[in-house]
Amino acid sequence: MPQNAAKSTDIKGFVFVVTYGRSGSTLVQNLLNAIDGYCIRGENANAVGPLAQAWVNVRDNDVIRSHARTGETTQPNNPWYGAENCNHRRYGKALAHAFRSQILMPPAGTRVTGFKEIRWGNSFVDLSNTLNFLHRFMSPAKFIFNTRDLDEVVRSGWWAQQDANEVKRRLSATEALFHRYMRNNPDRCHHIHYNDYTSDHSKLEPLFDFLGEEYDPDLVSNVMSRKLMHLKKTAE
Repeated sequence: MPQNAAKSTDIKGFVFVVTYGRSGSTLVQNLLNAIDGYCIRGENANAVGPLAQAWVNVRDNDVIRSHARTGETTQPNNPWYGAENCNHRRYGKALAHAFRSQILMPPAGTRVTGFKEIRWGNSFVDLSNTLNFLHRFMSPAKFIFNTRDLDEVVRSGWWAQQDANEVKRRLSATEALFHRYMRNNPDRCHHIHYNDYTSDHSKLEPLFDFLGEEYDPDLVSNVMSRKLMHLKKTAE
């Protein structure tokens, strides 16, 4: 770990932005990083999804659970040799530690870290498993679900090169996953909508309440007024 990395004891919480492409998620990332002590990383190709699935595979396998429960020593000729040593809690904790130390790598002075990702809905990994993994092993965890008017999304960026009806169908299904998780876990989730907070910045005040941070309208206006670099490149 780099010498200027934050100590694990300095990290007081985790924030994850759950969304899809062309939804304004980089704007949200910039906003969060403007809060003192926040280090919210960008996309990581959903690197945490397969880790969560690996943990679930160990946790939910009936044979592994049986061997772990009885503790009976297996022999080298047993097809599940060593299964009694599998501990899904220890395994999940180790996977999460590797992700924090090698992917997030929050710098010194960080008190809240996390990332934003747009690939939650198109992964082979179940969304709830991934978010539950983060909530369990990167605690306390808070999830910000960011959406945007889908008629605008389908005309934006790479989505505009695809069939609009199919894109809208896929993103509607993704939003349905988001809303189901929010309904089932209201205390750890907050929903923001791009069209709302870009037209009225005060719509973000509940987000700051959810994060336990003081709402600063000048900070929000300053972030909202900046032109994002990836949008500049798109326009060139």
